[in-house]
Amino acid sequence: MIGSAIRVILAALAVTVLLGLAYPALMTGFAQLAFADKANGSIVEIDGQPVGSELAAQAFTNPEYFHPRPSAVDYNAAGTSFANLGPTNQELAAAIEERVTAILALEGPYNEGLEAGDVPVDAVTTSGSGIDPHISPAYAELQAARIASVRGIPRERIDALIDHATDGRWLGFFGEPGVNVLRLNLALDQEAAR
Repeated sequence: MIGSAIRVILAALAVTVLLGLAYPALMTGFAQLAFADKANGSIVEIDGQPVGSELAAQAFTNPEYFHPRPSAVDYNAAGTSFANLGPTNQELAAAIEERVTAILALEGPYNEGLEAGDVPVDAVTTSGSGIDPHISPAYAELQAARIASVRGIPRERIDALIDHATDGRWLGFFGEPGVNVLRLNLALDQEAAR
């Protein structure tokens, strides 16, 4: 009986060391060697200073920048979460109505005839993580007229920057295309510096 208990304890210790320490250390080391940038958070630096991560949205509110989708966690990557409000929840309906009104007020002057039905879903709903770094190409296109006008950059150039910042479907058919807002806004700043 005592011999069985000792074997069980040794087996548990062996599995803990193997799967709890050795395997994670091996995977962490492999990730650091093979994908150091991604393993360290895909941090974007300008002149040696970190300006954000390609993996986490940050709040851009100035009219000369593309805006990300709304965040359920105020763009705090330390505590990602989603709104967890069902489709019949009045709080969700009120938040969406408020966001649609804000989008129409911001984008309407630059997009003639813009109506509530023209606003892409990702412009008014939060993502599952609350910090999704991508917006849909439709939301980027909606904002393009404002950016072109405010920055004085030709619309064709804005469209080219959107295309360049768009990540396609994984393996050509998984997921949806998405525009990385941080990469796009940094490209806008570089364009303005020319």
